[in-house]
Amino acid sequence: MATEQMAEFQRPARSLDAIDRAILRLLQEDGRASVRSVADRVHVSRANAYARINRLMEDGIIRGFAARVDHERAGQGASAYITLKIVQNSWRTVREQLLTLPGVAHIALVSGDFDVLMLVHTADNRTLRELVLTKIQAVPEVLSSRTLLVFEETDLVVDDHSR
Repeated sequence: MATEQMAEFQRPARSLDAIDRAILRLLQEDGRASVRSVADRVHVSRANAYARINRLMEDGIIRGFAARVDHERAGQGASAYITLKIVQNSWRTVREQLLTLPGVAHIALVSGDFDVLMLVHTADNRTLRELVLTKIQAVPEVLSSRTLLVFEETDLVVDDHSR
């Protein structure tokens, strides 16, 4: 099984044509779009659209489908990007610990002045403060953190339903 997984990662990605990119854009706009709707909008047969979507999933280009959430309406009125400096070579250990924290939406290992960038959503600033001071800074490999409050967000994926 491990060999199969390694082969999956080593397989070169197929190139995407204009139709594949159009399908991806449509599914990013509306992950619940039917195959028929996608096919009609990109001007291919349903069988072709179905095959392309399946290939995009098999190739790992489409990793899944999810709802886009209005965090404020969902009771998560405070959002922040948090940067971390961590002990060298501790990324995997730190990542596993950060994944268990409530409200973590995104974690990335990055280059530059800090090592980790994460996006979190919490109920309010008090909860955010507790997350940073008692949970994140308690991770032994975290050397320092910086919190950047998000005042306003713009989702770059076009939402046809809001027009």
